[in-house]
Amino acid sequence: MRTSVTLDEDVYSFVSAYAHAKGMTLGAAISELVRRAEQAPESEPPSGRIKLNEHGYYVIAGTSDPLTTEMVKELSEDEVV
Repeated sequence: MRTSVTLDEDVYSFVSAYAHAKGMTLGAAISELVRRAEQAPESEPPSGRIKLNEHGYYVIAGTSDPLTTEMVKELSEDEVV
């Protein structure tokens, strides 16, 4: 289905990095992430490990290490339990 949506800038940046890391289109990435969120247990709190720094880059909280596309790909391959 073709549609237009307006995304917050931080959401667009994350989904764009996710799509690039997995070699998929932006629409496919959004669909996959929504499906994964839909299947996640509601009692599961967000990890809070990924933060947006003052320069607009995603980093691993507490380390200031940049979040790379390789990390996104590796994490996205983990199964959602």
